[in-house]
Order: sequence, then C-alpha cells, then structure tokens
Amino acid sequence: MRKLDDIIPPSRRRETDSLNSSAGRPTLDLANRPFKFPTKTLVAVVVVVVASIGALFYFSSAKVEVTPNMVSAAVQSSFTANQSTGALPYEIITAQKIASQSVKSSGTKVVSSTASGTITVYNTQTKAQKLITNTRFATLAGLIFRIRTAITVPAGTAAKPGSVTVAVTADKAGDSYNVGPTSFTIPGFAGTPQASQVYGKSNEAMSGGASGNMPVVDATAEAQARTALMSALAPDLASSIEAQIPSGYVLVPGAATTTYQELTPAPSGTTGMVDVKVQGTITAIVFPNVALAKAIATSVSGLGYQGEPVTLASTKTIQLTAPSGLPAPDAASFTFTLSGTASLIYNVDPTRIAAAVSGKTRSAAEVALTNYPEVKRAIIILRPFWRQTFPQDPSSISVVVAKP
Repeated sequence: MRKLDDIIPPSRRRETDSLNSSAGRPTLDLANRPFKFPTKTLVAVVVVVVASIGALFYFSSAKVEVTPNMVSAAVQSSFTANQSTGALPYEIITAQKIASQSVKSSGTKVVSSTASGTITVYNTQTKAQKLITNTRFATLAGLIFRIRTAITVPAGTAAKPGSVTVAVTADKAGDSYNVGPTSFTIPGFAGTPQASQVYGKSNEAMSGGASGNMPVVDATAEAQARTALMSALAPDLASSIEAQIPSGYVLVPGAATTTYQELTPAPSGTTGMVDVKVQGTITAIVFPNVALAKAIATSVSGLGYQGEPVTLASTKTIQLTAPSGLPAPDAASFTFTLSGTASLIYNVDPTRIAAAVSGKTRSAAEVALTNYPEVKRAIIILRPFWRQTFPQDPSSISVVVAKP
C-alpha cells in the first residue's frame, strides 16, 4: 500500500530520472588533472625575442653624414703658374675643326699653297727636350712638315710623356700633304736614343695644300661664306676644347683664344661649285682645380684659410685676364689676373672625420666636428637606438659626404 509520500510530482520525477541516468557516467575532475607547462609557446617567444635583438645588432651602424662647407670670396689678384710643374701648374690644350660651304665658281686661277695643321710633340725622357725653329717632322710616308717656332717639350715618362702642341707647315706645296691624323718622327734624331723618345702625333687632318689651276669664287660671296663658317665653327670648337680638358682640371673664362685660317678653295663634288673652307683652332690654358682653388683661397684676405684642400664649385663667376696674352707652347711660366667671385668648397676627407669621432660619445663627437672648417653640418646616426658611443676603430665608422 502506497503512502502519500511515495507519490513523486512529475517535475521532480524528471529531475530524479536525469540524475539517475547520469549516475553511471564518469565525471571530469579538473581539480585532480595534472598541469602541463607551455614549452612550445615559451620557446617561440624566446626565439622571437632573440631574433629581434640579433637583428638590431646585425643592422647596427655608426654613421656620420657630412655636408661640406662652401664659401664665396671676392677675388682680384695676380697669379703666376708654371707649365706642368710647381704649386700652380698649367697645361695647354688645343682643338681644331674645319668647316666648308659650297659656293658657285666664278672662274679658275693658278695657285700654289702648302698644307698646315697642328701636332702634339711627346717626350718620354726624364729631361726636357728643346727643338729649334724649322725642326723637321716626317710622316710614315716620308712627307716632311716643319715647326716655325722653337719649342721646349717638358720631361716625362713612358707612362706619362711631357707634351707640347705646336703648328706645323708642309715642306712643299700641293694637296698630297693634306694628310689625315698620323704619327711623326724627327729625322734629325735618327740613330740616337731620342729617335724613340721624342715623337709627334696629329689628331686632325692637315689642310690647305694645293697647286695648279684651281676654281675661284667671287670675293664677296667667298667673304660671306667664310663669315658664316666662322660663326658655325665657334660653338663646335668650344665643345671640342671642353671635351679635351683633363680630369680634375678646369678652364676659366678668358683662358682660351680662337684663330681662323682661310684655306684654299677646292673643287666641289658638284660641277660648277667650289668648297670654301675655314679652319678654326682653339688653344686653352687649364689648371688643376685643387691647385687653382688653393691659390685663390690663399690670396683672399680675411677668409681665415689655413691651407685646407678646397675646390672651385664653378669657374663661370671668375674671369682670367692675360696682359701679355696666352703663353706660347714653349713658355715656362704664365702670369695672369683673376677677378670675380669664387665659390670654394672645402674637401671632406672621410678618413679624417672617422678618426675625429672614433671612441667618442654622440655629444662629444658633435663638439669635435665643430672644429673642422670643412664641415658645415654633420648628422650623427647610431644604431641600435640605445647606442651612444662611436666604435674605437675608425674603419667601422661610415662617413657619407653630401652635396653642398
């Protein structure tokens, strides 16, 4: 017989069934589960940290970015330079061009003219070589040309011969002497050591040689053609002489002179036409940039110049004046005047700057660099960011020179 207490309400019955049904299942006991250390995660973190620190040291650097100091100085001084030697040396360079224009012929005439041009005479001896007026130079074909002035060819070596550029004239009239660029020997040196040590070379063709009946043109038409040819030659000659300036040398405005030679008209390839020709020759005096800049800086009072290496940023703002004209090829010295404003850039020696900051702290290096006149501005870069001292070894320091 059931009692009232034995009767279970439906809601309670469901709870009881649920508990009974789960009574036989295992339960998750988190309190008694063993702890596992996150080894893989920790290793990954350590690797990242070590790699980051290693990268910082791998890409560490000590660098100084220097902007050179530049000053402008008014110059009005006289200077004396010596050919190829001395504190202020100079070199003579020459360029030559021929221009022609076809003009209608007005008849013929008998002509007899000699070819001419320029050659460069080289000397590999350790002593200067003097050559007298009318010294003969022979081509490989035996054609003779002569110099019309005495010259002195500076001493040199086989690797760097002394040289002088000089005008030559053919020994005889005729177009057979209008030879192209070639080599020359000096017949007077045959059988002596000088035969191979002193020689000549031409860079341009000889021209102007003619003989016999030649076509002529009206004088007015010829004069007009020659004027036009000279105007056309001027920029070409200027470009040619610029291309011949040796590396490290500069050409100052006023240090070049141009001459024009009227060559004998020659028959044109077109019937009834004559080629009017003009030969232009430009001769220039060039100076080593560093030597000229130093001479200018020394001549300017109040600049505070102490002999540091300097260069000219440009020569366009100064003018050269030579009261006696440009020097002859065999001249030993040259006196001239420079006037205008010179822009001087102090040369920065990276080795000198690296030595100045090696082993110093950032602040000490900044102070040290203020004592160097060649430094206008210096930017110090030290990596990693916590690094505040330059390495003791100057070779470990990078010095970058910026444009002023």
